[in-house]
Amino acid sequence: MVFIMINRRSSLLPYDNQDRRNVNQDGLTDFFRDIGATHSIDTLAFVCIGTDRSTGDALGPLTGSGLVAYGLPHVIGTMDFPCDAHNLHERIPQIEDYLQVIAIDACLGRHHTVGLYSIGATPLFPALSVGGRFPGVGNYSIAAIVNENGPKPYWTLQTTSLHTVMNMSQDIVQAVVQGLGILK
Repeated sequence: MVFIMINRRSSLLPYDNQDRRNVNQDGLTDFFRDIGATHSIDTLAFVCIGTDRSTGDALGPLTGSGLVAYGLPHVIGTMDFPCDAHNLHERIPQIEDYLQVIAIDACLGRHHTVGLYSIGATPLFPALSVGGRFPGVGNYSIAAIVNENGPKPYWTLQTTSLHTVMNMSQDIVQAVVQGLGILK
């Protein structure tokens, strides 16, 4: 599911008014260090949005499975049980109110931003680039820019390099592990 953002308790927020920035893996690790300085691991929930039926959109479930492998307690969206357009409306209300939600999804961007991560202490709006109109998810969000946006975004996601998506997913997992100080 490709991205847009909003808090699960509020209405839609346009991206133009959000405080977001594009970072590389080091910036992503710093982002998690900042989150870890404020919140303990047991109060964080990771909502990894996407499906294994599209290469570009597999980033979320790949990341979720990687986080589960490190023993994180609150992960929604894995390769075994993706969180996608078909079940997002059921999965989000299951998140306990005390948890700080970190939404993770793939997105399309400009040519010079492919391979970067759009981060913010803002919600994520799933499926925006393919015309989806979902409410925002998360207190924090990461949108991995997996390919360049174009006239056919759905097709672009279908033909995005799996190698790129897998590497970016692994980068996110490593940033979480290093930034939050998780030992395995």
